[in-house]
Amino acid sequence: MCGRSLEEVNMIFGIMASILGIYSIILLIRIVLSWFGNMAQGRFVSFLELLTDPYLNWWRRNLNLRIGVIDFSAIAGIAALSIAQNVLFLISRFDTITIGSILSIVTLTVWSVISFILGFFIIVIILRLIAYLTNRDSYTMFWQFVESVSQPILYRIGRIVNGNKISHYLSEIIISLIILIALWIGGKIAIPYLAVFLAGLPI
Repeated sequence: MCGRSLEEVNMIFGIMASILGIYSIILLIRIVLSWFGNMAQGRFVSFLELLTDPYLNWWRRNLNLRIGVIDFSAIAGIAALSIAQNVLFLISRFDTITIGSILSIVTLTVWSVISFILGFFIIVIILRLIAYLTNRDSYTMFWQFVESVSQPILYRIGRIVNGNKISHYLSEIIISLIILIALWIGGKIAIPYLAVFLAGLPI
């Protein structure tokens, strides 16, 4: 009887994990549709807004993750759901879980988000470098987007590296690009080992 109860509990946790996975997909659909602005309208979109906007708005209110015109708060919200989903799935699969295994899941999930953001920033800074070297027209919509996203990053990294000193703009771009790539590569190497260590598995 006890074994049957345990199976039922595990099944409930598995169902909860599946529900969170489905909700994450719905959030992604809502985010993609928001890119089309007024073109994406109708009852289906209104229904999606009713399901997703309260959750997404909570993250927008409580986190300051806007860089230029890009708001990364939605990514943080999806990452939180991914952590919860993985933990529930782990509980549904094993009778006992450790704090280390949960910390391992959290570490890998958070790093996947950070890795995505770093990769995005690296691409934007590379585009900004190309625009600077080739004197691209900064008044077109695409290059305005690149400028609006890259400028806050360059400013913040420049303040960290140089303080209040004024440096050449090209130097700021190159130094920022080197730092971002170093962080991305360092994380790719170190984080998996950290996750294995937290889970208590042999390296």
